[in-house]
Amino acid sequence: MTVTPPPSRSAGWAAAAVERASAALGRRRHGRLLHPAGHSFAGDTMIWGTPGPPIGVGLLDEPGRYRATVRISKGTPTPGSWPDVLGLALRLHRDGERPFDLLVSSSGAAPVLRNLPLPRRRFTGTYTTIMCYHVGRRRVWLAALADPDSVGLGRSLGTVAAATRTDTPRLVLAVASAVGPWRPVGQVSFGAQLSAEEDAALAFDPVRNLPPELRVAGPLAWLREQTYRGSRRARGATAQSGGSTATTV
Repeated sequence: MTVTPPPSRSAGWAAAAVERASAALGRRRHGRLLHPAGHSFAGDTMIWGTPGPPIGVGLLDEPGRYRATVRISKGTPTPGSWPDVLGLALRLHRDGERPFDLLVSSSGAAPVLRNLPLPRRRFTGTYTTIMCYHVGRRRVWLAALADPDSVGLGRSLGTVAAATRTDTPRLVLAVASAVGPWRPVGQVSFGAQLSAEEDAALAFDPVRNLPPELRVAGPLAWLREQTYRGSRRARGATAQSGGSTATTV
């Protein structure tokens, strides 16, 4: 897994400056710098395996079941059910190994739109990684898509929580190339809501917590790494802080 810094001799200074600025902003917010309003849930993830040619990532190509932690959030956040860039963070817990943190934002399913964060009202919809991953020389995007057979998540964080109390909401995990169709590879199910304290302690690292075959590169990945690091620093969290210990659904 490689993170390419900006092409500058002062990359180390720049990284430290971005991290310090992010930490300072996080302390002013008294919490997360990015997607501060959200709810976290215990979860269960079934990987079905890749239909057709393998991706080259064992975690996604081979069937398996993983205990998971899921967080649904609003980016800004806007009040109530107002439109916002919505976020979904998924942590797959792997015994004896680094977890896999997948962070996706509300976006479009079409090839051009899957690169853009798009505000919307409903939490049920398409979430993509926006930036691509590299698998060898290939570029891939990951997504969480609406499951047509699942209960909806509604228009507010409250309705998401309510849905998990009466049913088991699900989203479909999928992979695609820059212009290809989405290929379903698995399903994530929402379980019991975690406490506010557990949600506050949870921290993700979408750059470092990856399977070995996946890597991110480029200035945006570098900026994301420093920003998340600063946000965790402000909260006294680590790249693997928190996570559900509840029984999977």
